[in-house]
Amino acid sequence: MAVWARLRTRPAEGSDGGRRPRWRWTAVATAVVVALGVGGYILFQRARPYLHGSGCEVRTAAGKMPLDLDQAANAATIAAVAFRKQLPERAAVIAYATAIQESHIRNLPGGDRDSVGMFQQRPSQGWGKPPQLRDPVQSTSKFFDALVKVKDYLDRDLHDAAQRVQRSADGRAYAQHEPDGKLLARVFTGREAGSARCWYPPDKKTAPRRPEAIREMRRAFGGRLQLDSPKTPLGAVPSWDGIKVTNTRAGWAVAAWSVTHAQVYGLTEVRYAGRHWEADSGHDGWTKDEDAPTDHVIIH
Repeated sequence: MAVWARLRTRPAEGSDGGRRPRWRWTAVATAVVVALGVGGYILFQRARPYLHGSGCEVRTAAGKMPLDLDQAANAATIAAVAFRKQLPERAAVIAYATAIQESHIRNLPGGDRDSVGMFQQRPSQGWGKPPQLRDPVQSTSKFFDALVKVKDYLDRDLHDAAQRVQRSADGRAYAQHEPDGKLLARVFTGREAGSARCWYPPDKKTAPRRPEAIREMRRAFGGRLQLDSPKTPLGAVPSWDGIKVTNTRAGWAVAAWSVTHAQVYGLTEVRYAGRHWEADSGHDGWTKDEDAPTDHVIIH
């Protein structure tokens, strides 16, 4: 019996008795889980910029609307031209509703008969030459020039005012887009801060053309928009430009224009009024930046 007892208590072969302590298996399992987690996180971070594709969104207390990059850039241009002409927000609402009906806010190369551009203006009806009407700044300017000639246009129903400019087959169709027009006007005229965001993957980035962006911005907004960039040594190019603004609405209108045109001109960052937007994380929208000034929109 004593021999049998000793045999029963004898450890199995091997330095550890043939049995690996449980803590070793737990450590191995933990290491595997951690490695998989770290690897998955790294892969996610690398893939993240590509997951959302390209697009824009405007979001306000009144609602939200998805836009593609071209639609958002055109929408920002409409507000910029309204700013240049010192028109009230209602004028922009009418323009947006009209552009949504006519082209879905896209700069179309053609249309019904000889219609072209965002507002589907016809050269044969005296709107101008096709190249002018395919230019969002010029076509918007022509629309507003015609709109302000409509007597009491601010007091008229939207579809009535728009129809007197467009003279389309069925002017009542413009009325259905008034809510969306109001939403876009709230964002792009700067009434709601940081309400426009755009994003695109790294393979859609373009070479930086900030000087061209500034010229186009000033063409849309007008000469009242002053450039105030940092001083650099002779021949050196500053790493950023500052757009001087006189009020918050103008600042957010400029900021929204910059974000919606970032992909075209290779802009990487926009900073204003305690917030900033970065192209590398555009889908996150505007995040806090305590150093972002209130008297300038900073564009990198």
